[in-house]
Amino acid sequence: MQYRRLGRSGLAVSELCLGTMTFGNTTNETDSITMMHDFLDRGGNFLDTANVYVQGRSEEIVGKAIKNRRSEVVLASKVRMMTGEHPNSGGVSRKHIMDAIDASLKRLDTDYLDLYQVHVWDQATPIEETLRTLDDLISAGKVRYIGCSNFFAWQLMKSLAVSDRDRYARFVSIQPQYSLVSREMDREMLSLCLEENVGIIPWAPLGGGFLTGRYTREEPTSGRLTSKQGESSWALRNTDKNFAILEAVQAAAKELDKTPAQVALAWLLRREGITSPIFGASTLAQYEENMGAVGWAMPESVWNRLNEASALPSEYPNRFIAKFARPL
Repeated sequence: MQYRRLGRSGLAVSELCLGTMTFGNTTNETDSITMMHDFLDRGGNFLDTANVYVQGRSEEIVGKAIKNRRSEVVLASKVRMMTGEHPNSGGVSRKHIMDAIDASLKRLDTDYLDLYQVHVWDQATPIEETLRTLDDLISAGKVRYIGCSNFFAWQLMKSLAVSDRDRYARFVSIQPQYSLVSREMDREMLSLCLEENVGIIPWAPLGGGFLTGRYTREEPTSGRLTSKQGESSWALRNTDKNFAILEAVQAAAKELDKTPAQVALAWLLRREGITSPIFGASTLAQYEENMGAVGWAMPESVWNRLNEASALPSEYPNRFIAKFARPL
């Protein structure tokens, strides 16, 4: 396992991040703890959870697993989604953040989070209020670093500008959806993160399971892609382009003697700006397969073929810039 700095911080994180969204749900507690312990034993140090995963059960299981290994773990969680019925049980107001951090720390059985992330932009709360509160949590020792997730590029840039202006802690990372079948980040967010040195920790690096190669053109009857809503719904994945990308992944897997999942993760590991893809696993077999994405280097020729197959269509203003704004 190799390590990378998270954005402009000095924090070293493993090249893969173990996601825990299924822990306590489709992954039972015993298997969840086995995965986390094995991940740490093999050099992984980055664990990602959220206060709303399985109604907080994920955080409880993570806390139980790392209780005696806390110092070696980079522990990330999130705040924003609704956790109750009353009007202040969601968002990133000062009240909700202060309530949510204490609840997460209690479930995780720890005194601090290494990375606390805004799960999605809250249009009802001024970003100044959110950043001031997060800065206070850092000063109080409850949080070491802060990040965001599911932001537009302008929202991230506004947040960074406010932090610089008011001398608050900056977001060191963003957690977006990003994979061979979800490359919308390429339009603006990726170049912004490179310019501002913001770490990128993608979720759904396997497209909700689509890139594992388990699915055909027939609508699935099991797995995440059966969902009628969300980013991993069959309606979003079942496109001609996505299946063309999948065919390219499967061809590369056969050529490299790897699985499609390993190839899809390895492509991300070579992508400029990507810090640590977040992979999940419902079973120990899936976990073991995904761990096989590290320890080898994807040939540049294969990476280029996958990159071309999955690239976004030529769009303005990138098309215009490429033609008329070349460096002198």
